[in-house]
Amino acid sequence: MAEVTFRGVFPYLVSPVDEGGEVKSEVLARLVDHLIQQGVHGLTPLGSTGEFPYLTWEQRRRVVEVTIEAAAGRVPVVAGVAAAATTEAVRQARAFEAMGADGILAILETYFPVPARGVEDYFTRVARGVNLPIVLYTNPNFQRGDLTPEMVARLAEVPNVRYFKDASGNTGRLLDLLNRVGGRLGVFSASAHIPLCVMMIGGVGWMAGPACLIPAQSVRLYELAAAKRWEEAMALQKDLWRLNQAFARYNLAACVKAGLELQGFEVGDPLPPLAPLAPEEREEVGKILEDLEAL
Repeated sequence: MAEVTFRGVFPYLVSPVDEGGEVKSEVLARLVDHLIQQGVHGLTPLGSTGEFPYLTWEQRRRVVEVTIEAAAGRVPVVAGVAAAATTEAVRQARAFEAMGADGILAILETYFPVPARGVEDYFTRVARGVNLPIVLYTNPNFQRGDLTPEMVARLAEVPNVRYFKDASGNTGRLLDLLNRVGGRLGVFSASAHIPLCVMMIGGVGWMAGPACLIPAQSVRLYELAAAKRWEEAMALQKDLWRLNQAFARYNLAACVKAGLELQGFEVGDPLPPLAPLAPEEREEVGKILEDLEAL
């Protein structure tokens, strides 16, 4: 396995799809180029903001393909893999590896409850199915198959399981995790209110949808944190908090897509059954972006 180091800001890309179900390749490629020019350190297609549960396999494949082609090796592309069936997740991971992805963000989709041993087996088999660095991802607010610190510690024994992204917002849980596997796994934060906190306790960056809208500000926050300029970093984190408050009130993908439309990227509406923002909600997001000098 080639040595690849992930750190910094990795925006969770949206998945622009037209009314006929075709991925809007030119729009996505232009967004990828814009984000790279703004200084992001990597890209993550098919994360939460990418609406992966609502995409067909062909749409998922095309989103990753366009992202890899547009990135053109300038930054690493960590493709999201998500399935309810372990064999399907392994198939997706291998397909993305063959396409040239630099890493895999492993996500477990569930309908029926999955026992702990089944959850661990899922992530283990995805990791062992490819020769790429694996980012384990868990979001207890939406998933029924959570990864506990004990489970992550065992999964860290798999050689190419190299990173963990936690969206719980629980810094105590992250401290527990860092005490167990801090020397073996790099920890990424979600967006919300804790990226700076995660950096302070030893994290390596964050993977987040809002970074699509405020890439330059997100990169600046990371640079300040990496330089341990905590007072300046906290002031910026406080400014950016308004955007996260909007995401907490409304659907994340709808907010990011609405904001990108206001910025001139014709990404379209979220995929049904998700609903677009109402006019007054869109206006609120626009006002926040204006205040953050992101319009």
